[in-house]
Amino acid sequence: MTIEYFIPSPTVTIPSTYPSLAMASIFQFCSFLLISFTCMFTFMGEPATAVQIFRPSPWALAHATFYGDETASATMGGACGYGNLFQNGYGTDTVALSSTLFNNGYSCGTCYQIKCYQSGACYRNVPFVTVTATNLCPPNWSEASDNGGWCNPPRAHFDMSKPVFMKFAQWKAGIVPVMYRRVPCLRKGGIRFSLQGNGYWLLVYVMNVGGGGDISSMLVKGSRTGWIKMSHNWGASYQAFATLSAQTLSFRITSYTNKETIYAWNVAPSSWNVGLTYSANVNFH
Repeated sequence: MTIEYFIPSPTVTIPSTYPSLAMASIFQFCSFLLISFTCMFTFMGEPATAVQIFRPSPWALAHATFYGDETASATMGGACGYGNLFQNGYGTDTVALSSTLFNNGYSCGTCYQIKCYQSGACYRNVPFVTVTATNLCPPNWSEASDNGGWCNPPRAHFDMSKPVFMKFAQWKAGIVPVMYRRVPCLRKGGIRFSLQGNGYWLLVYVMNVGGGGDISSMLVKGSRTGWIKMSHNWGASYQAFATLSAQTLSFRITSYTNKETIYAWNVAPSSWNVGLTYSANVNFH
């Protein structure tokens, strides 16, 4: 493994007769300039980027309803393709987004703080709830946008699981005005990749994404291939029409919001199988 260090101007000249001293001085120099400069490095032949932190967005107005019952069984699956939300770590604190917010599936995995706003149904002691987008609330063109067609464009609307709706408002109200904002997704562990398809077509559901929670693009690399661009299938899934069986798989993932790119090396072993989920040791922040 070769590690190449780029030291931004100004430079420091170290006598070549003292290689260990030179290396120590380089590390000290990078540390000293940590706030003002980025020490770029190359790992396994790919450039790494500086870590970016996703910041909350401003608050905005919308409305919220709920679907399903107290068991949240109606929320399982969903348009994002996360399957069993309990098994995959999302639980009941989830929401279906109106198509204006869903963004053709690119908003899958995004996280929001939602607070009940100026309604007698609001619980005053609950400042907000935090939810993850796992589903689409489709338009209902047979109803007016202000009378039943709550998810019709261009409305920003949140159709919440009933358990999380009941945390901040009386469920009998049916619909309440809310304030909402995007917030970082706090995830434990690395990004997870659930594999589907066959030896000639790889379909990957991307889960447990931290930071902005969203993905704009992906590439896959087999142990005997170069990087292969994956196309967005739907929701949180990406596909590649390539022969990748019996190869170790690595992924290059780019955040939709931050445009940050990270590499998940050797996530799935050469013995990978469809129907299984593999975890990386990296995530967005």
